Amino acid sequence: MPALPDILFYVFAALTLLCGVLVVANPLSRSPVTSAMFLVLTIISMSGLFVLLHAFFLGIVQIIVYAGAVMVLFLFVIMLLDLKEEARRKFKFFGIGAGLISFAAIVFIMLKSLKSAAPDANNPAGDGDTASLGKLLFTQYTLPFEVVSVLLLVAMVGVILLCKKKLE
Repeated sequence: MPALPDILFYVFAALTLLCGVLVVANPLSRSPVTSAMFLVLTIISMSGLFVLLHAFFLGIVQIIVYAGAVMVLFLFVIMLLDLKEEARRKFKFFGIGAGLISFAAIVFIMLKSLKSAAPDANNPAGDGDTASLGKLLFTQYTLPFEVVSVLLLVAMVGVILLCKKKLE
């Protein structure tokens, strides 16, 4: 008989995959707000997976930062853009092609990194405590951390420019 953590892992993993698919391909509604709500459920179930890995700090940050603050910004942008029904129903073949190429690249990178993973890849940052996570983040992953911060800044400026009625 499987232990409770094993059962919880499968439940959270299934919820993460199901809600992740429903973010992109929701048969119930084509509203972007519904997709954003499924994204919140995906993020919450992912934080459950972090808690099962004893990365309590990452689990709480996942809920507070992503499910809270970032999703409020996403919903704010969705409400400001006010997409028309006709604009949502059109499929653009360039976008579909770019998405498929991006998906293939991500799968390739993931498989390559799993193949070259170290034997102790299940626990790379210690026990998930804040000190070892901060040390790893600001020593080994300093450049990706800074690149993500610049990317978020560019995204915020882009949202502000998109929300303006006239550029003068």
